Amino acid sequence: MKKASILVSFLGLMVLVLVACSGDKQSSNEAEESEVIGGDVENATELTYWTFIELHMDFFKDAVPRWNKEHPDKPIKLVAETYPYDQMHNNLLLALQSGKGAPDIADIEISRFPNYLQGEPQMLPMNEYVDPVKDKFVSSRFDIYAKDGNYYGLPTHVGASVMYYNKEIMDEAGVDIDSIKTWDDFNEAGKKVVENTDVVMTTVDTNDYINLWSMISQQGSDFFNENGELTVNNETNVKTLQFLKDQINKHKIAKVTPGGEKHSEEFYAFMNKGGAAAINMPMWYMGRFLDYMPDLKGKMVIRPMPAWEQGGYRSAGMGGTGTVVTNQTEHAELAKEFLAFAKLTKEANIQLWKVLGFDPPRFDVWESEEIREDNKYYQYFGEDIFDTLVEIKDEINAVNITPNTPDVATEFNTNVFNSVIRQKSQTPEEALKKAEDTLKTNMKE
Repeated sequence: MKKASILVSFLGLMVLVLVACSGDKQSSNEAEESEVIGGDVENATELTYWTFIELHMDFFKDAVPRWNKEHPDKPIKLVAETYPYDQMHNNLLLALQSGKGAPDIADIEISRFPNYLQGEPQMLPMNEYVDPVKDKFVSSRFDIYAKDGNYYGLPTHVGASVMYYNKEIMDEAGVDIDSIKTWDDFNEAGKKVVENTDVVMTTVDTNDYINLWSMISQQGSDFFNENGELTVNNETNVKTLQFLKDQINKHKIAKVTPGGEKHSEEFYAFMNKGGAAAINMPMWYMGRFLDYMPDLKGKMVIRPMPAWEQGGYRSAGMGGTGTVVTNQTEHAELAKEFLAFAKLTKEANIQLWKVLGFDPPRFDVWESEEIREDNKYYQYFGEDIFDTLVEIKDEINAVNITPNTPDVATEFNTNVFNSVIRQKSQTPEEALKKAEDTLKTNMKE
């Protein structure tokens, strides 16, 4: 297995849109949501914060009052603004390139982050805060947002991929979930599920390649190597795509995911009715169950992904958001110190779980009393969520992110899965060869 170098999740990899902002887009006038946090504190220094996820504002609503209470000599008020995904990233990149208009602090989604590292990064290194605590984190989370030894983004979660099993279905089928150690075991268990129940074991996505990506990462493969060279059409990737196809056509334990991916209304309705016994998604997907599949409360449990071989990796890091301090801030030291307080401290990582339901990247809090306190996630999935995370801590393998990664996502979600899984017009090898040729051509243009 290759050493984990860059972990990624996500919330599903979004397609990269090149900067093409029109001159009439003034980001400060077009925020979907805007709130001043800590505005009632006297003599507070104003910092601005941009995000593309409204939920992240809730996290800072918690962090700012804690900061002001602990640092009464340097209070802040945070002007937090939420924008549409593409608009925020495009406006931020344009502002950094032009040298004006950027906020003090900003969230950058993982698939967009390579764009901000090209040339001389217009963000401030956070090494003075990262280095003292890096050994307490899933450290490769920092590598996602690094260049030339400098750490620019602070992570929001681990994004560890896991298996979600419907224990009620598995028990009905006579399968002990904890006996599933490898993907071969998973397929054999799936045959029992299909034989003894009226549902499938799992589903195969055709509009989202996150599951395939996590499965090849387990085996030390990727779509790019560590030097950024394209490796889409390699033996491991071909074998893994064939494995997914065989789950449907050969083993007959799976079906195409309703709606094409696990963020669709069709899938939520299908799964909520007990349509499949198991799915592979990152830890951050827990919130989707709570929000869209309420009828499965008390039925779902979380376990490691099956390994491809005994002793192999049982997870991969998917998705992510790095929070940065831009070089346009007039309060550099204060902004950096506050961001480190909000993202790197023990309390901050406990709050990532309590407020957002994310698996905190600082692993020395995973077994703390605060993390283990009863909440809606434990009530839904049981008390062993973090037992699973602790078990796979050193097995959360990496993927490599490049500026061309979104193009790979588009190629898979538009062409590869359609030709291999839906139309069955190409073999995995044929489809991946064609995809690699297309990507190489596009990368030269």
